[in-house]
Amino acid sequence: MDIKITYYVHGTTTDNENNVCTGWNHGILSELGVKQSQGLRSLVSEKQFDLVYCSDLKRAIDSAEICFSGICRVIHDSRLREANYGDLNGAPEYRFNENHTAYIENPFPNGECYKDVEKRMAAGLGVLCMKGSA
Repeated sequence: MDIKITYYVHGTTTDNENNVCTGWNHGILSELGVKQSQGLRSLVSEKQFDLVYCSDLKRAIDSAEICFSGICRVIHDSRLREANYGDLNGAPEYRFNENHTAYIENPFPNGECYKDVEKRMAAGLGVLCMKGSA
């Protein structure tokens, strides 16, 4: 059985609009983010989706529910979260521009590195692929 994965990001959050890097904080969709999710719904309503997997963070859940509610089942999975910025969760964006590439292999203070995120997400997607082949 072939598995086709389509990737969408969550709608704009109030943190995005305020130049804050949310990280593992839940975040709240802004008015624009709600409109983006509603707009995506109109684009995907004619397509066939068996399941939607999303992060278990509020901004992702809200985006997925607005877009896919009544179209298909939405499953929340913590492995699909973005990077845990540790002490920098919720920090101003400028703090990330200083030395962002340092965190590819070295974890954020009390957080994780991007290589950790890659492994975590690969594990989540691996489960999805195993379910699809069963």
